[in-house]
Amino acid sequence: MKKSVTLLLSVLAAFSCNQAPQTSWAPAGDKIMTKWAEQVSPTNARPEYPRPQMVREKWQSLNGLWDYAVTPKDALVPAQWDGQILVPFCVESALSGVGHALTSEEALWYNTTFTVPRSWKERVCLNFDAVDWSAEVYVNDRLAGTHTGGYTAFSFDITDLLTGKGPQNLRVKVIDATDKKVQPRGKQVNNPQGIWYTSVSGIWQSVWLEPVAPAHISDYLAVADVPGSSLEVTVPVCGDAEGAKVEIYVREGGVGYSTEGRSKGKTVGFAAVNPGEPVRIAIAEPKLWTPDEPYLYALEISLKQGDKVLDRVKGYTALRQSSVVLDDKGFRRMGLNGKPVFQFGPLDQGWWPDGLYTAPTDEALKFDIEKTKALGYNMIRKHVKVEPSRWYYYCDQIGICVWQDMPCMADNVGYNWIQGRWADEEIDQPLSDEEKAIYYKEWGEIINQLKKFPCIVAWVPFNEAWAQFETAKAVDFTRSLDPTRLINSASGGNSYLVGDILDVHSYPNPKMRFSSEGRLIDVIGEFGGIGWPVEGHLWQTEKNWGYVKYADGDAVLNQYEKYIEELIPAIAEGVSAAVYTQTTDVEGEVNGLMTYDRKVVKMNEERLSAINKRAVDAL
Repeated sequence: MKKSVTLLLSVLAAFSCNQAPQTSWAPAGDKIMTKWAEQVSPTNARPEYPRPQMVREKWQSLNGLWDYAVTPKDALVPAQWDGQILVPFCVESALSGVGHALTSEEALWYNTTFTVPRSWKERVCLNFDAVDWSAEVYVNDRLAGTHTGGYTAFSFDITDLLTGKGPQNLRVKVIDATDKKVQPRGKQVNNPQGIWYTSVSGIWQSVWLEPVAPAHISDYLAVADVPGSSLEVTVPVCGDAEGAKVEIYVREGGVGYSTEGRSKGKTVGFAAVNPGEPVRIAIAEPKLWTPDEPYLYALEISLKQGDKVLDRVKGYTALRQSSVVLDDKGFRRMGLNGKPVFQFGPLDQGWWPDGLYTAPTDEALKFDIEKTKALGYNMIRKHVKVEPSRWYYYCDQIGICVWQDMPCMADNVGYNWIQGRWADEEIDQPLSDEEKAIYYKEWGEIINQLKKFPCIVAWVPFNEAWAQFETAKAVDFTRSLDPTRLINSASGGNSYLVGDILDVHSYPNPKMRFSSEGRLIDVIGEFGGIGWPVEGHLWQTEKNWGYVKYADGDAVLNQYEKYIEELIPAIAEGVSAAVYTQTTDVEGEVNGLMTYDRKVVKMNEERLSAINKRAVDAL
């Protein structure tokens, strides 16, 4: 009888308001996983410092098991919690422990508690590195703020919402229409098939706390002047910083320099300036960033009022110039530091079978970049997705040039797509003013968040003709936010004589099907797509596809080499970059250099690297 009463009480508790049923976490579903998935648990869910380009010593991760509930989207608060979800993995993913496909008529709720360390005497900021798509955040039942956009970080000062010294309640409501509304969502769809993948909803990057002074550094931007051997640095500040100065030390760093160490190199440049004002800092004995020698400088930035240090952050930057250059034949080329460099790399979707948008571990996140470099490539095209800050940090350290796409707002169904001649604005997608405003808001936030990373050498506002509109205006908008990088207006899309690059897609052979005739840089933004479904490493057993398919790695590599033999003469004729499809298999796509679980590299790595080196060295 006593056991029956105990069981009844536990069941009632599980279904009472704001009480989560007692569950143990385990990955959801039965799909393939990477080897890193075995390292994931509720106690070590992405525990690394999330923002290595701007480091403060004090911080606290909130990643781990939270309560969750799925309700009708108009619900005010869940009547009960459905179980627990592992943050920061999206609700659709295996590693979330849930595996639920959120619909446009549902809301996803999160609930957890946290305690602010007693040693923190400053203001407390609550940081979300990415939540897809619309988020309402409540602390102790009071609204902290809202955010829309699935790809950028946002923060709230929650100091005035905290109560006492004990546990504080944090609740988040998320709505995500995915492809039921025109919003930036990349390759996500509600019905995944072909080149379109499983949707990603809710928190998919780290959630964390940090203490900050009432007046504190909010960001920094260091713009390199390679010919002038200098940096122009701007440090905006939040809060009342009247009478304060910003002190900026540029110090020796090194190839692979890390902001997470404690070493302090020799000072090579210094300036003191008012907050928010740009200042030029000459660099003694300058060292340039290149893929072969990715030298990074250490930054130490302090906000001081007299002798009192209000705030201090560690950062880094590089001397690197991305520009149009003419070669000795008069072709426009992608230039690094004033010299033509043939940029060659894979189309990188950034998807994981276990975490979808989120790599299972930091080691996994770094692995794809390291493997790309080891295979002889010097560039990655980040395809209609934005990565966490640590991904770009590793590209900076390892020496990989990045073309950064804007995540597309629609798929390729019912669109007008012209290849082989200049386009006309009449074929653009007819977006509403609201939809256009969403595009500009989110693209602007992405550029402003990422433009401090030296690895990024080109912005890509549109891919193919997927929701492509006002191309010239989008290029002007991009240029206004960052005039220091090349702009590839529409990779493989409707071509206009705007920006810096004409980009064609050519499957499977690498052919420049349409030339700008010297008016722009000509590149092949996608080619290849050689498929090989490797048994035992497939997301699904049927309907796997590639642009061409072979039965073993030798056949794949032989065909790959034939494509490179076609590409090299085209380089001599003016092609300035090429992107091979793709880094890994993704769901039903089996045209990766690696399987989706990253357990098999499909081609002989040594031979593949040698082939790629021939292409990279062709200039």
